[in-house]
Amino acid sequence: MVNLQVREIAVIGSGTMGHGIAEVAAISGFSVHLNDLTLDILQRALNNIRWSLDNLHRKGQLKEEPSEVMSRISVTTSLEDAVKNADFIIEAVFEDFNVKSSIFRRISEYAPPHAILASNTSSIPISELASVTNRPDKVIGMHFFNPPVLMKLIEVVRGDRTSDETVNVTVELGRRLGKEPVVVNKDVPGFISNRVFMRLIEAACLMVTGNEATIEAIDSAARFKLGLPMGVFELIDFVGIDVVNSILKAMVNRGFRFSGCGLIDERVKEGKLGLKTGEGFYKYPEVGKYSRVNVPKEAGEGVNPVRLIALAVNEAAWLIRSNVASAVDVDTVTKLGFGFPKGLLEYADSYGIGGIMVELIKLKEKYGTIEVDPLIMQMVAEGNIGVKAGSGFHQYGGGGYETIKLTIEPPIAWITLNRPEKLNAINRKMISELMEVINRLEAEPFDRVRVIVIRGAGKAFSAGADLTMFSEEEPTEAYLTSRMLQELTNKLETLNRPVIAMIHGYALGGGLELALACDLRIASEDAVLGLPEVTLGLIPGSGGAKRLVRLIGLGKAKELILTGARLNAREAEELGIVNRVVPISELENETKAIALKLAEEPPITLMVAKGILNMTGEGSLEGVLTAESMGFGLLFSTKDSREGIKAFLEKRQPKYQGK
Repeated sequence: MVNLQVREIAVIGSGTMGHGIAEVAAISGFSVHLNDLTLDILQRALNNIRWSLDNLHRKGQLKEEPSEVMSRISVTTSLEDAVKNADFIIEAVFEDFNVKSSIFRRISEYAPPHAILASNTSSIPISELASVTNRPDKVIGMHFFNPPVLMKLIEVVRGDRTSDETVNVTVELGRRLGKEPVVVNKDVPGFISNRVFMRLIEAACLMVTGNEATIEAIDSAARFKLGLPMGVFELIDFVGIDVVNSILKAMVNRGFRFSGCGLIDERVKEGKLGLKTGEGFYKYPEVGKYSRVNVPKEAGEGVNPVRLIALAVNEAAWLIRSNVASAVDVDTVTKLGFGFPKGLLEYADSYGIGGIMVELIKLKEKYGTIEVDPLIMQMVAEGNIGVKAGSGFHQYGGGGYETIKLTIEPPIAWITLNRPEKLNAINRKMISELMEVINRLEAEPFDRVRVIVIRGAGKAFSAGADLTMFSEEEPTEAYLTSRMLQELTNKLETLNRPVIAMIHGYALGGGLELALACDLRIASEDAVLGLPEVTLGLIPGSGGAKRLVRLIGLGKAKELILTGARLNAREAEELGIVNRVVPISELENETKAIALKLAEEPPITLMVAKGILNMTGEGSLEGVLTAESMGFGLLFSTKDSREGIKAFLEKRQPKYQGK
């Protein structure tokens, strides 16, 4: 239960990260107090914020006037003045423990007793910073990624004495800032992101210094074989070789085992620190101005991408086995924090865990300092080797489906309509496979699947029913097909857990009818929705007409169906057909965030609430009210209800089990 209401935020340090965090908070409506050593430094920060806001406004990404956002930011050189009225304080100075601990010691004296103290550190243990304060239970890590205005990820790091309430408030604040928080359950050096990143660097350095590949070859393989936005060494240049070196030393000093990287040490000694000095592993045409490095595709042909990611996967296995993070957490961090097109462990499952283990053994034989994590050995021994086996770090459903894919990433099950060459047109095989998988998911325990998301592969959600199916049917067969579709959509509507339709591209005819049977619909800006059957001499046959009337009323539903009109996403949102519209690049992350929010709630309560809400459009008021009272009384008998009330009284986050 989140009790603290955050209204005022203080940001300590106005450098690249500090002023970026302040900008994000002000955009989100918070009153922000920005602190630094001099007014000149603060004025530069304000200038940078204004420049960024003007750019966002010009591109249509900021609806509010920049001056209105700026009015919510005040600056001061007094640390006491910055924090004295703050509910939440974010320290964002450079990575030096002595500097950070001095600041934490002082702000714990000046800040109100209820205030939470967060650090944007990427490597220094939160527990060490908490130890110098008078409120270790209210100290937490809140690691933003650069640039904060654009990057969606935040690592929320729990210290040894951080309270559940502090974690919950920080996670909720992260969401209010428009970010996706990932909770790091234990205070380990480097958290999730830097532990994985440093292993990627370690493998790259070993392969270069071991004469297996050149720097250019490694980066070519990273870009063109793995599809990463930057090569490994290119990314080190971008971050700053000295910054990477500093983070690495802080981690090693606290027990992180690392083989070393002479390539980094050499460049630090030479003052070639990457983009910031104009030269690092590459030369840049202008100091401080990024220009994409020209790396030829053929340079990486001899590099094995499995070998390149093996140490990072091994580290991720340690994080999972040590209960620091889940596989989903690791993949979220690598996708949102580093721009991977798919998660690190999704790569591992695709290549095969057996292949990862083979490369780890080879690296150990050649370089001697590597141990294969027991979790990887266990997975291989049990046959959980990835996609081909149906399970690895993630579950891949199996079942030999031809027209759909099922991926279970607890607590979410993803159903992908998988006829991209036909824009996911619905045929009889898809209907039967969807019914089979939905029945299967209905029986899954709540601790494994709490929310189901339906999405489409390729360029569309679903363009509707496969017309070739109907062209071959007699009237009685068409009737039976319609009844099959109705049975499917009715099953979705009455399923015992929430179902979300993640819509992009076309959602037409039967495709939209499928989406209308879901509880929520999240659409990308490129979505096109409609029930155009009348233009083919047909009518909606999967229950879509009734469900559309429920959503938008009889008059408007008649207009859309009788004219066969197609709506863009914003028009559909205005009518209430979709719940939310987001840019295509944010569709999966936004859908996932909503699904995870639903998964936090008691599943039996959601099931009962969903059933009663579905009844509101049917039957008499008295009948609905009676059902509501019965549901209300029934829920008092559940363990989840007792847990919710107990957690509220104890001021902690409830742990619902679906019982």
